[in-house]
Amino acid sequence: MDRFMSEPLSRPSPPRGEGEKVVEVVAAVIERGGRILIARRRAGSHLGGLWEFPGGKRQAGETPEAALVREIREELDAAVTVGELVEDVEWTYPEKVVRLRVFRCALEDEPRAAEGQEIAWVAPADLGRYDFPPADGGLVARLTRR
Repeated sequence: MDRFMSEPLSRPSPPRGEGEKVVEVVAAVIERGGRILIARRRAGSHLGGLWEFPGGKRQAGETPEAALVREIREELDAAVTVGELVEDVEWTYPEKVVRLRVFRCALEDEPRAAEGQEIAWVAPADLGRYDFPPADGGLVARLTRR
């Protein structure tokens, strides 16, 4: 097992205001041929233009794993097998608080950018050349170092 996958990283957010809602988000680290799949957030979305690990918001009543299966189907038109949790971080942005859970996943189909977003297969050592949201920083650093 890869070192970066053995211990999920948690980073506390500053204290939240009373009643402040946390947006539940899931994402996938998908590797194939020594490369990791990343996607570019669409312009006009929260953090538009930045790169991320594929995934999205969890809907009410969904488990994180079910949400990830749905999101990968919607975004990449592919089936995915969800594996172990590799990251669990809560991050406070000026406009919202996000709880991000990232799982190691395996694609069962060839991905395609089903929502018009840009996707790329990137060598782990090259991840630092892409701009990711701050919540992804710890995971990107660990993936880059391995």
